[in-house]
Amino acid sequence: MDNRKLYVGNLPWAINNQSLFDMFAPYGAIIEAIVISDRATGRSKGFGFVTFENDSDAERAAAEMHDKEVNGRKLVVNVARPRVAQ
Repeated sequence: MDNRKLYVGNLPWAINNQSLFDMFAPYGAIIEAIVISDRATGRSKGFGFVTFENDSDAERAAAEMHDKEVNGRKLVVNVARPRVAQ
């Protein structure tokens, strides 16, 4: 399991890839920050993923950002589970 990749849920609708990156940048070097959007409408689905370069930065970010309020919504942040093939 990759402990460097974090699931970030309950995102405000206004958050985009860059603002997600900026939100987590103080915790360490980020490889990728992606907000998942609906294919048909292009609107955010309200969650995304942030991948850090190392485990310790990701762990600290998850600990400090989980339950943090952003634009009136409490974030859900934890280590991302691997995708299950359907």
